[in-house]
Amino acid sequence: MRRIAAGLAWARQFSADRLRHPLAPAAWLAMLAGALLLQLAPLLPPAPLWAAAVLTAALLWRWPLSRWLALMLIGAAWVGWRSDLALRQRLPVALEGADLDLRLRLIGLPERRGEAMRFDAYVLDARRDGAALAFRGRIRLAWYGAAPPLRPCAQWQLRARLKRPRGAVNPGGLDMERQALQLGLVATGYVRDEAMPRETRVDDFCVDAWRQRIADAIDARIGDARLAALLRALAVGDQRGFDEEHWQVLRATGVGHLVAISGFHVGMLALATAFCVRRLWRLWPSAVLAVPGVLLEAPFALAAATIYSALAGFGVATQRTLLMLAAVALARGLRRNLGAPQALTLALGAILFADPFAILSAGFWLSFAGVALLVHVARDGPPRAWWRELAPAQFAMSVGLLPLGVWLFAQTSLVGPIANLVAVPWISFVVVPVTLAGALLVVPLPALGAPLLALAAALLAPQWELLQWQARWPLASWHFAEASTGAFVLASLGVLWLLLPRGVPLRLLGLPLLLPQLAPSTARPVPGDFEATVIDVGQGLSVLVRTAHHTLLYDAGARFPSGFDLGDAVVVPALRALGVRRLDAFVVSHADSDHAGGAAAVRRELPPTTLLLGDPQIAPGHGEPCRAGQRWQWDAVEFLTLHPGPAFRGSDNDGSCVLLVRSGHARLLLTGDIGADVEPAVAAAAGSAPLVLVVPHHGSKTSSSAALLDGLSVQQALISAAHRSRFGHPHADVLARYRERGIPVVNTASAGCIRIYFSVSAPPRTIEHCRRERGRYWRE
Repeated sequence: MRRIAAGLAWARQFSADRLRHPLAPAAWLAMLAGALLLQLAPLLPPAPLWAAAVLTAALLWRWPLSRWLALMLIGAAWVGWRSDLALRQRLPVALEGADLDLRLRLIGLPERRGEAMRFDAYVLDARRDGAALAFRGRIRLAWYGAAPPLRPCAQWQLRARLKRPRGAVNPGGLDMERQALQLGLVATGYVRDEAMPRETRVDDFCVDAWRQRIADAIDARIGDARLAALLRALAVGDQRGFDEEHWQVLRATGVGHLVAISGFHVGMLALATAFCVRRLWRLWPSAVLAVPGVLLEAPFALAAATIYSALAGFGVATQRTLLMLAAVALARGLRRNLGAPQALTLALGAILFADPFAILSAGFWLSFAGVALLVHVARDGPPRAWWRELAPAQFAMSVGLLPLGVWLFAQTSLVGPIANLVAVPWISFVVVPVTLAGALLVVPLPALGAPLLALAAALLAPQWELLQWQARWPLASWHFAEASTGAFVLASLGVLWLLLPRGVPLRLLGLPLLLPQLAPSTARPVPGDFEATVIDVGQGLSVLVRTAHHTLLYDAGARFPSGFDLGDAVVVPALRALGVRRLDAFVVSHADSDHAGGAAAVRRELPPTTLLLGDPQIAPGHGEPCRAGQRWQWDAVEFLTLHPGPAFRGSDNDGSCVLLVRSGHARLLLTGDIGADVEPAVAAAAGSAPLVLVVPHHGSKTSSSAALLDGLSVQQALISAAHRSRFGHPHADVLARYRERGIPVVNTASAGCIRIYFSVSAPPRTIEHCRRERGRYWRE
């Protein structure tokens, strides 16, 4: 009892010391912990609970041991209240699909993608059939066809058709609804041309207008489009010019943080400004006696950092640095000594209250973790020359950010430490200063700015060539299967142990703690069983089938005229998250874009051993045609193509490659886009044994005929279609036919990805409906 009492006394004293003030570093961390716990909730608690949580926290504050809980409640209540407000601002469900007359102001820099101009805008006024609507907020629009020039900050009067933010839900995929909450998007949609859209006002003095002028000037003066895109990113945070090669090189070498206006660059500019101000100030001895140097350095450094952050569009990384600099400037002005940890936590607290949704972004965590690691390295050991700090700092960053990078992106760059060792000093200390000077001068004084930009391009060219060469190294980047939250926690503890101060024994024991995240166990079916995953690709189809030791992919989703490729953005990440490292077979049912559009990206990232094509024109000169009667067996599971026959002559949809997967009584039928004309023959070839059916043609009215459903014994029907499909899939008549026969139907539009386990000894068992099992409060 004496030891327990002593322990409680120590805990009370520790809490009182660490939380002696509501703005202490530990207090901000406790509030952050509460905000993070809220993000795990599938639903937000009712609004009155937020007020109750704050009152409870006020009561708990009087006891030191309960102050941690009080601060966690405050953090959760603040973020929960703001989240509730943000979700209530989304487009009302009743207005989805309606034509709305909008008056709006453009935000950011419009971007041309293929056949569409994409841009963000803030709705100033909304009307439907002349009646005013209480709808305001940020929306994201696409303007298809010959869109007029869109100037940043301009106001437009136009008609648009909107819907609530919604995205695919898959393992390893981008969470579009979380991103919408983070960015404050309340709707997405497209411009309707019928309403004679017109520009009503232009503000030429807004920050985005200056960013556009600088970006245009760089394009006009740099002949190499690759280097121009990189300089635009360094100068004004404009990544619109990046193509697939840019992103592939940046991902493979791990230097993506350098070719944007990062917090590090903002901090370097602030230090350089402070240094210049101090040198100029010393030229006037009378000024030295009248005004202390620190009172001049801080505001000028903060002003320079603010201008550079504005050019970057005030991203999370620049916000964090700007708030840290503001805290340091305030402390220096008040003659207070503010250490790096306290400045960092003050910046964290400021962001948490100013923009609580920043904690949903990868940049937030990478920024704060990176600065914390640099502070740790700087404290570990005696001061050394800056160039001698590069190697240990790079090692600490590579190791320390490894669990976070794998958790957020499911990949890491194996050449990243080597690439960054050269790229960090060269780009940060040489290329960025010259680029920024040229960017600031090229519009008002092009005679001075243009040569500086040309010099920046010349300095950047050899570095980019080096990065391209490094990206081609074998195993330049490595992808990881999806790991559990527990594995991430263990890996984080492991890197903390590895980065303990020098002299601590057995630091290498932290390495085994990394293994559960870096080499997660991925469950595979036992021989004779198989598993099918219908990947959520919206209006399209992609199905993964896995046996004990083999993998087959059927179709790969769409590639849109805008250039957005679901094969690259959704299918490949889902395959890698599920632990797929190779494809033994890839079947592309037919040439329609929503089935074959993503095939090229899949073949590039995961080259298949066998390629079966429903139409040889999908990949001329590659693979073999799909023909009825092809048969093979993997791990006691049989794969049989049922259609088309060698003499088939019909439409592209009816020529879809139909595949039957069976093992004993476990059967799955993949039908592509076949229609009523060929469905009776397919039903006869499949037989009357019970099976799971991937519904033909996404539930089109011309498919799922009575002949098909009466000829098969369907246990469950799976539909791959988009939410509010513009084609009306699945059609109400089709759903009625399934309902009349008592066949349960699951649609990816509402379920997200669908995973089903097929066993020779039991009925098919649903493993996961992703939208439900991976539920978060921000999802529809």
